[in-house]
Amino acid sequence: MLDISAPIVVTGAGGLVGTALLALLAERGFSNVLAPRSADVDLRDPVAAKAYFSHVKPAYVYHLAARVYGIMGNIENKGSSYFENVMINTNVVEACRLARVRKIVAMGSGAVYPYPPPHRLLEEEDIWSGKPHPSEDSYAHSKRAMFAQLEAYQEQYGLAFVFAISGNLYGPNDKFDIEHGHVTPALIAKFHAAKQAGTKVSVWGNGSAIRDFTYSSDMALALLTVMERGQGAINVGSGDIRPIRDIVMTLAEVTDLVDEVEWDTSKPNGQEFRAYRLDRLMALGFRPQVNLRSGLEQTYYWYANNVQTARK
Repeated sequence: MLDISAPIVVTGAGGLVGTALLALLAERGFSNVLAPRSADVDLRDPVAAKAYFSHVKPAYVYHLAARVYGIMGNIENKGSSYFENVMINTNVVEACRLARVRKIVAMGSGAVYPYPPPHRLLEEEDIWSGKPHPSEDSYAHSKRAMFAQLEAYQEQYGLAFVFAISGNLYGPNDKFDIEHGHVTPALIAKFHAAKQAGTKVSVWGNGSAIRDFTYSSDMALALLTVMERGQGAINVGSGDIRPIRDIVMTLAEVTDLVDEVEWDTSKPNGQEFRAYRLDRLMALGFRPQVNLRSGLEQTYYWYANNVQTARK
């Protein structure tokens, strides 16, 4: 069991998963949780990162901070995506070593897996078996580099870790960027804008791409589970594998815009299929709590109520 009074650092705590994780930790009685923002410490700076971790001396670290883009953002910003994420991840893991952190749970990404996939359901052993999808290869390689560093640090220094490989995440406090954001928050922003303006909803691709969609509070629960009992690379998801068309049509029903959807097949679909074998996660006792319909409704209405202040 984790020591609920020991200091915990959560990087990237202002984001989608971070806010959900902070809420869960507070609910479970963790009383010494630190959530540094970029104004507190620039994790791209090795001196600043080491100084911060040396000062707060965390027992546990959740490393969620990243420079994140959606499909088009990943295509248009490959160099900066790789560089910034490698710097952030390298500095955080090294700072954890120097501060004698007991365990780090670091957020990976399904982008690390090879394309085309060697299996329909991707397994943790597949990470190094081929090149990632070209639409997000730079981001994928930055995450692979962090995984390699974590394995090396465990072997040489005894740093316990989990590399949590996540599927498509959604929920309140996401970044609702229509042009460069991830698919679900971008769609929510599109549907809300169309509802307000009384216009059609233009959706990228044909909706055939298939993903594992996980609500943010379920992701937080999974991260707590793997911190308590997990080790190494672990796929994290809901097991609810759907085509993006299901997301679109559910949001269309929620907003009463079923007849206003237009598919723009000139835009990319992304990788056709990406889902994961979740045996390692489920063996630790994790079970998702929020189904897709409920999660999308909660996220849409959260955004509608916070549209002026939501990240975009």
